[in-house]
Amino acid sequence: MLMKTSRKHCAAMAAVFTILTGGAVAQEANSTPGEISSLPGGASSLQETYQDWSLACQSAPQKVCVISQQQVQPNGQRVLAIELRSGGEGSLSGNLVLPFGLMLDAGAVFQIDEAAQQEARPFLTCLPVGCVVPLDLDADAVAALRAGGKLQVRVQTADAAEVVFPISLIGLGDAADRLEALQDAGSN
Repeated sequence: MLMKTSRKHCAAMAAVFTILTGGAVAQEANSTPGEISSLPGGASSLQETYQDWSLACQSAPQKVCVISQQQVQPNGQRVLAIELRSGGEGSLSGNLVLPFGLMLDAGAVFQIDEAAQQEARPFLTCLPVGCVVPLDLDADAVAALRAGGKLQVRVQTADAAEVVFPISLIGLGDAADRLEALQDAGSN
C-alpha cells in the first residue's frame, strides 16, 4: 500500500533531515522560487541562541528560519531534536525527532508542566536520524508552550516501558518572537 504524503510533510521531513545532518536550513515548501529575502545587515545566514533554544536562518535561495533544540548524550549521540518554523498568525509547525526502538503505534503524548496530557500524536515515519512526529501548533498551543517551563514527551519502548523525554521551554518565547520578527521583515 502506498502512503500519501502531503507536500508540507515532505518539506518538513527534508528540513529535519537537513538540519539534523548538519546541513543548511532547508527550503520551505511554500516559498516562491527565485524569491530572495535578506537577513539583518545583509547576512546570508544567521544563528542565535535564546537560552535552551536556537534560531537558524539562511537567505539563499530564499529566507528560511527555524527555531530548534537538540539533546545529546555525553558521548555525542543525539537523543532528540525539535525544529519549528512560523506557521503564521502565532502558530508554529515542524517536527520532533525521537530515537529508534519506540512503539510507533502508541504515538507520542505531550504534557506541558503539570497540565493534563494531550492526545497521542502519531509518528509519521522513521529516517536515518530517528523517528519523526509532525507538529502543527495553533496559537493557543504556542501560548501554552510559551507559558510553560517543560514539555514532557511520553512514549513507549518496543517492550512497552514508558520513557519520558523532557524538553525545556526556557527561551522558546524569545526565540519564537525573533522568528516572527524575521518572518515579518521578509514579507514587507
